[in-house]
Order: sequence, then structure tokens, then C-alpha cells
Amino acid sequence: MFITLEGIEGAGKTTQIPRLVEFLKEKGHDCRVTREPGGTPDGEKIRQMLLDPANQDLAPETELFLYAADRAQHVAAVILPALAAGKSVICDRFGDATEAYQGGARGIDRQLVARLNQVATRNLKPDLTILLDLPPEVGLARAWQRIKDSGRQADDCRFENEALDFHRRVRQAYLDIVNQEPARFLVVDAAGSAEIVWEKIRAGLEYFLNKQDTLFEKGPPTAG
Repeated sequence: MFITLEGIEGAGKTTQIPRLVEFLKEKGHDCRVTREPGGTPDGEKIRQMLLDPANQDLAPETELFLYAADRAQHVAAVILPALAAGKSVICDRFGDATEAYQGGARGIDRQLVARLNQVATRNLKPDLTILLDLPPEVGLARAWQRIKDSGRQADDCRFENEALDFHRRVRQAYLDIVNQEPARFLVVDAAGSAEIVWEKIRAGLEYFLNKQDTLFEKGPPTAG
């Protein structure tokens, strides 16, 4: 089983993934957790380049191709082998992020983005994508507070530095993808506390695991 989590900055993916893993382990799943960009040694190098705020001059196409290269290596070296070994893979961001950020927000041709995703993923699609949805104003405030609380320099905040309108376009692009592929998504209102958000995710996962054969026949559940 392949599950991805998506959302704008500050949506809470990092907070919810350990809870998701524990839930699945209790259900008997052997989990492999990974992320994009990153997930491989080469991917972590690409991640540093993509998230470094010093690299504000990256052309949108350069950004797109770096994400595609990272994803191609990630799928080949980590995701497909883990799935072949019978593991459940939980990934922090995947192809939808590129469609939302580089396609929706950067304005790169959506067909080009989709084609590169097809090549990079070898046509692999998640079984379930959890979209943590919330207003960009809330997400960015959370993201910057997390950076402040960590006591570290913001050396991976390139996207947090983007204008608010950029993040609004990202969010809308995610919602557009949901409308195009509703059967794959669990949309969760992520504006509440971490505990409230997790209960919504858990309820959706219970539904997903118990009803896989007929999952989302009438559209996806919307939590919250």
C-alpha cells in the first residue's frame, strides 16, 4: 500500500506521519517512511539545493527538472523496492506536490508537468493521498513559528519565503487535483489542533482499510 501526504507549508504533515505509522503498525503493516524531495542520498543533495533560500534565482523549469530527477531516483531506489517487498510506503509529498507548486503556482504547462511525473514515477500512483488543507495564512504562521521554536537558522525555507499569493495558488491547485481525481483523496481540514486533525485522519484511514474494494465509489470522504 502506498500512501502520500500533501499540503501547503505548515499543514502538519510531519506531525501526523508518526501517528499514521503507529496506526498502520497496529493493523499489521510493515511501514517504510520516506519524503520528497529527498529519500535517497542523491535526493537529499537535491533537497538542499531546492529548499535553500539562497537559491531564489532558480528558473521554474530548473526547479521542475530537479524535482523530476529526485522523484525518478526515489521511486527506483526506495518506493518500488519497498512495495515489492510487501511494505506499506508512507511518503511526505509526491507527484501532486509538483503539479501544485510547479504547475499551479509557478505556471509551468500542466501537461509538461504531468508527463514528467509519469516518466519519473513509472506511472506509479498512490493508493491514497491525504491532503491536509488549510488557509495559507494559517499554514505560513505555523511554519515560521516552527522554525523559530527550533532555534535554528531557516536554511530550508525557500518556499516559506514566497509571497502569500503563491501559497494561495498552491492550495487551489491541490483542490483542483482533488476535483480531477476524487477517488484517490482524503481531504482533511487541518486548521484545528494536531489531535483533532489526527482523529479526522484516523477515521478516514479506518474507512479506507475496511472498504478497500469499494472505496470512494460515491466520492471521497471529506474529514471536517
